[in-house]
Amino acid sequence: MASSDKLPPLPAIPGTTPFDGEQAKKGYALNKMCFSFNTAENRAEFLKDEEAYMRKYSLTEPQAAAIRAKNVLQLIAAGGNAYYLAKFAGIFGLDMQDIGAQQTGVTKEAFRAKLVAAGK
Repeated sequence: MASSDKLPPLPAIPGTTPFDGEQAKKGYALNKMCFSFNTAENRAEFLKDEEAYMRKYSLTEPQAAAIRAKNVLQLIAAGGNAYYLAKFAGIFGLDMQDIGAQQTGVTKEAFRAKLVAAGK
């Protein structure tokens, strides 16, 4: 494919926010902040003063509101990437099943049961 050729747009998937180039640009600061949580020092700094830490990374108000709410769907809509958001969720003892449950609007137990049923 020549560099001037454009790919056709991907079909919409109801209820999802695809992580594409636009979302990557939109969520750059948010994802950069979440990546910083790889170190215990940064996690502690965030927990000490969440607002100051968010300002350090120049989060937008929708991003900051989603962080305050610890709402995965809002974080994804604000440009968050699930892999980086997992680092944020880990600070609060949440795992990928917690995130999946939030994304699908069910309890963690119901989400886990869906995973088990899908694996049969």
